Amino acid sequence: MAQKPSIPKGTRDFNAVEVAKRSYIMNIIKEQFELYGFQPIETPSFENSDTLMGKYGDEGDRLIFKILNSGDYFEKFKGVVSDLSQTVSGDLSSFYNLETSFVTKHISEKALRYDLTVPFARYVVQHQNEIEFPFKRYQIQPVWRADRPQKGRFREFYQCDADVVGSKSLFQEVEFVQLYDAVFTALDLKGVTIKINNRKILSGIAEVIGAQDKLIDFTVALDKLDKIGEEKVKEEMRSKGISEDGISKLQPLFSLQGEFGMQVESLKSILNTSEVGIKGIEELEFIDASISKLGLKTAKLQLDVTLARGLNYYTGAIFEVAAPEGVKMGSIGGGGRYDDLTSIFGKPDTSGVGISFGLDRIYLVLEELNLFPETIADATKVLFINFGDKEAMACLQAVTKLRQHGVKAELYPDSAKMKKQMTHANRRNIPYVVLVGEEELNSGTYTLKNMKSGEQSKLKFEELLSSLQ
Repeated sequence: MAQKPSIPKGTRDFNAVEVAKRSYIMNIIKEQFELYGFQPIETPSFENSDTLMGKYGDEGDRLIFKILNSGDYFEKFKGVVSDLSQTVSGDLSSFYNLETSFVTKHISEKALRYDLTVPFARYVVQHQNEIEFPFKRYQIQPVWRADRPQKGRFREFYQCDADVVGSKSLFQEVEFVQLYDAVFTALDLKGVTIKINNRKILSGIAEVIGAQDKLIDFTVALDKLDKIGEEKVKEEMRSKGISEDGISKLQPLFSLQGEFGMQVESLKSILNTSEVGIKGIEELEFIDASISKLGLKTAKLQLDVTLARGLNYYTGAIFEVAAPEGVKMGSIGGGGRYDDLTSIFGKPDTSGVGISFGLDRIYLVLEELNLFPETIADATKVLFINFGDKEAMACLQAVTKLRQHGVKAELYPDSAKMKKQMTHANRRNIPYVVLVGEEELNSGTYTLKNMKSGEQSKLKFEELLSSLQ
């Protein structure tokens, strides 16, 4: 017996209704991207491994899907290690004892993209002579991560990114806050919170507590505050070598509350000896003051000093979007400023800032809150019943005319029993059927049946068209 087929964990099939709902979200995001002046680009689904590796920190690197080289990669690998006879003999046992990074380098030269930001940085450098800076681009494409699947977290998922490179102006951050608000307003998703922090503030805090050399460990631990609580965060910091005196200086952060301005004032007292920290505060104040003048329709801007977003390339503002209260979901968007990402590909001093929308999580939130329009999955509007070749040809002529006027219509392909064809229309939620029998052929009419009410009416073509439009 043939084995039942399956798909890899963390991936999904989508039916017609699900595809329609996903397209609805993507079309709204795309419309707003273009309204704000972003241009579309696309990059390959996989990149050279050295393009991706080392750009996301150790944790991110572990989640990158590697692609085995084509052909007999094991034979080629044995050829490489045979030259290292004093270290590696080339036999199978030695093969398994090799360092993972060494093995990976020789059997996998490519990897599936982890996000859209690093491939975009590569694109900017590779095409820098063709690009007009500042360059505003958007991408809506799938990415892959070898993560542990759970609700709202998949191994294959779409990202919807918008970035600007070539400008250090903080007005870009202001516009991204507006863009988030515009998209969620268009989706009728009320109560969304745009959390903001600044990497310079985190650097300043690390400086004040004497942990500059442990900035990554410090930010990774702090970022878990809302997940594991204050005491667990302190335990993790101690395990990373952060001193007890330094941790005690962090105490005001754990209880930082209130409006944006109140939190900023508290931060000023904590960071008054850190030049980089004060710079981060000034940048946040500019963004907050600008948004206060411009206003937001749906979303709320909130300062969150524990927000770190573990990616190493952020250098300024950091964004993370939280779903409305009562919806159990991780972040549905995020991003930030990266002042020097393109330098890793040979183009220094090119500042960039970008945000991303989590399509799959937004989908789950809209589904939970019942915010998808009822008509979103409307497909075929009318099905013509097939009574035989002669009648079918007359039906197909009408179907062709209806399609020319934008009506979604189709003919049942086979001359099957009437009950079977009507059941087919019901199961597909087609709201109307048309019957063309001998009587209709002779009179040049069409019998239109409303599948919900059961009402029938005999119409000329123009009347049929008017009823279906």
